Order: sequence, then C-alpha cells, then structure tokens
Amino acid sequence: MPPGGGGPMKDCEYSQISTHSSSPMESPHKKKKIAARRKWEVFPGRNKFFCNGRIMMARQTGVFYLTLVLILVTSGLFFAFDCPYLAVKITPAIPVVGGILFFFVMGTLLRTSFSDPGVLPRATPDEAADLERQIDIANGTSSGGYRPPPRTKEVIINGQTVKLKYCFTCKIFRPPRASHCSLCDNCVERFDHHCPWVGNCVGKRNYRFFYMFILSLSFLTVFIFAFVTTHVILRSQQTGFLNALKDSPATVLEAVVCFFSVWSIVGLSGFHTYLISSNQTTNEDIKGSWSNKRGKENYNPYSYGNIFTNCCVALCGPISPSLIDRRGYIQPDTPQPAAPSNGMAAYGATQSQSDMCDQDQCIQSTKFVLQAAATPLLQSEPSLTSDELHLPGKPGLGTPCASLTLGQPTPPSSMPNLTAEAALTDILPLKDEHAGHQFLTPEEAPSPPRMLAGSPLAHSRTMHVLGLASQDSLHEDSVRGLVKLSSV
Repeated sequence: MPPGGGGPMKDCEYSQISTHSSSPMESPHKKKKIAARRKWEVFPGRNKFFCNGRIMMARQTGVFYLTLVLILVTSGLFFAFDCPYLAVKITPAIPVVGGILFFFVMGTLLRTSFSDPGVLPRATPDEAADLERQIDIANGTSSGGYRPPPRTKEVIINGQTVKLKYCFTCKIFRPPRASHCSLCDNCVERFDHHCPWVGNCVGKRNYRFFYMFILSLSFLTVFIFAFVTTHVILRSQQTGFLNALKDSPATVLEAVVCFFSVWSIVGLSGFHTYLISSNQTTNEDIKGSWSNKRGKENYNPYSYGNIFTNCCVALCGPISPSLIDRRGYIQPDTPQPAAPSNGMAAYGATQSQSDMCDQDQCIQSTKFVLQAAATPLLQSEPSLTSDELHLPGKPGLGTPCASLTLGQPTPPSSMPNLTAEAALTDILPLKDEHAGHQFLTPEEAPSPPRMLAGSPLAHSRTMHVLGLASQDSLHEDSVRGLVKLSSV
C-alpha cells in the first residue's frame, strides 16, 4: 500500500449484496399485496352502493326512478307552461314558492333514499357461537331434545314487558322496535317499513326525512293542482274552455297526475302524522303491538304522553351514527399465504425446489465424506500378523518406511475422486455391513501391544490400520451426515 492513506482503497466502492432471490426458492407464504377493500364491497345485505359507499340504496330501485320521473316531469311542465302566465296575471311569488317546495321535496327524497336507515351489523362467527352457548346454558337444553330452545328474551321498558326476538340471519337478538327487512335482508333499528317509492327502508336514521318528504310532496302536489286549475279557469274566461286546453296541453297532463296522486300522498302524510304524535311505527301499528285489544294493561311504553313531545323527539332529536361503517377498511385477521395462479405452477415450483434441495444435500454429503476421509478413526480389529502385513511390492518389516506420524495421517492415494451421485450410491448399501463395528476416537483407542512409535512395525501397522479405518469411518460418518440432514 503506498504511503499517504492508501489511494487505491479510496477508489473502491462497496455495494450491498442483495440476498433477495426471485427464483422459485422464494417462500410461498409471502403476503399478498392486495389493495385495501372497504366494508361496503363485502356487505352481506341486498343493497346497492354508489360513490364509494357514500350512497346506500335497496337493490330494487325501479319504483324510485318512477318517483323521480313523476316529480321532475310534473314540476318541469308546471314551471315551463303555467308559471309564466300566473306570474303575470296573479303574482310573481307563485314560481318562487313552487321552486322552494320543489327543491325541498327533492332534497328530502334523496336524503331518504341515499342514507343508511339504521342497519344493525351482523354478528361475527365468534359472537354467534358465544350467543349460542348462552342460549343453551340459559335454557338448559340436553342433547336428546328434538325441539330447539326458545330464542326470545324479555326486557322491561317503562313497566311494559317487551320481547326481543332472535334473528337467524343476522345471528343477533334484535333490539326493541327493530325488525328484519326481507327485501334488503337486514335488521333495521326502529324499523317502520320498506318503501319502494324511495328505494330504501325507512328506519331510525331516515324516518324524519321520509316524513318531511311526503309532507312537502303533499304541499307541492296540492300547490301545483290548485294553480293548474286556476290557470285553466283564467284562460277559459278569455277564450273558452276548449281553446284554453288547446293553448296549454301540458296543463291537462299536470292536472291528471296531481289529481290521482294527491289523495294517496295526503292520506299517507296524515297517517304518519298520527304515528309521530303517538310515537309508533308502521310495523307496530299494523301488528297492533300496543292495541287495547291485547289487554287492558297493554300500552305503548315509548310514548311520552304528550303529542308535542313525541313530535319533537321524532323530528328534532339527534340522529344516531351509522353502525355498519360501510366506508371503513377491512382489517385482515391473519396474513394469508399467496395463492399460486394454478395447480401446475405450484407443483412445478415444488418439484424444482425439492430437486435443488437434493443437489445441495448431495454436495454437503460429499464434502462431509471427504473431510471424514482425511481424519479417519481407529476401530477394534484383531491383531495382524507379519505375513498379513507384508504385501507384494511393498516394504516388509525390515524395510524402513517413510516417516508417518500417528497424529497426522494422510488420505489413501488410491481413493478416487467421489462425485455426489457415486458417494451416495456407495455409502448407503454399506450401512448394515458395518453396523456391528464399534468406532473410537484416536484419544480413546488403546495403543496396540508391542508397538512403539517410530519403529518400522509401528509405521506399517499404522498405515494398514488407517487404511481400513478410513473406509469404515467414511461409511459411518457419511451415514451420520445424512441422518443429520434428514432431521433438519
């Protein structure tokens, strides 16, 4: 290195080694990179969602579009053909009042149709199982019974006993005044009814908007019908009745639509005014839940006893938040393993991984065998005679041999280089042949009798014994290595 701080070392740049491999050896349990899904996408009820879950409607919305068409067409014809004449002949306040009513009707209609009516969330599997255990414990059911346990609870509200029914679809006990809508397939809190005209259920969270819709629509229908009639009368005084109809044919269509609609709309508004004043729902009124026919002591426990208070609670009380959190993100419980695209790809990846693992095991086994051959072990063999030690072409007892120390043996020169396949083929069949031999380490092995380190006999016996021990230790250590690899 040149003096002055090692110039060549300054030019070296170290790059980080990437240990990430894109080969099939990658773990298949890698997490999927899936975009977060919102709860409305997997909502179990029969509902439709728009604007990323902000708008919630029933699945059957055909009648709702009919409602929109009737309101828009009738109001549009009125503002186009009747309001110009009435503003000149009577007062310009007529189109202003009509416009205010129209926008109020449309606003309450859309608010009723696009909002959550008060859907109750369904029980999770764990909650449902825990509730089943509570029902079994409370009713003391036995395994031999054929009748399922009663699935009702009783609570006392303002001195009145109210039954809570179990919903087999949502797996919950419904709160008081809640019911399951068969069209939307949801349990709705303070369920009133399912209205196809607004395309949604009417419940706790949108009832006030529904009532204001039908009430304002009643005023708008009466308003349009009244001034359409006024328009026809004023024109007929000038040109005659038939000429008046010819001059404004749209007026006839408006009058017909309003005439057949006003009775049902006004009647529905009056009915719901009665329900609000007595703090009842349509469902409770149809079933007669608080009717005196069920008993003299039967009364409505939810009524405040005052019409004004009941109306204020229904129309001016706070709106409870939505319980389903339809725009929230789904939180996965546990990370799921990445699924393969098809079965053949997964099988091929598994096969390639197993083949590569087998090759690695063979290479490690071969390295282990070669290391074992370089450090042989001594075994307990019978004493060798001088005749057995003398081999043709080899030095005898009286011939000095090359210096060979006991602690530094060399591997036999006649051993060929072993490949991974040849090593495994030669090792495995010899496992049982040497199973009865007892192997000792060089420290534990006793010195053979009449052998002195440094004598020619000691060297000859050492070479022969080491040659035999090298083969046996080769087999034994190889088998041990394979057992360790298989256990890993």
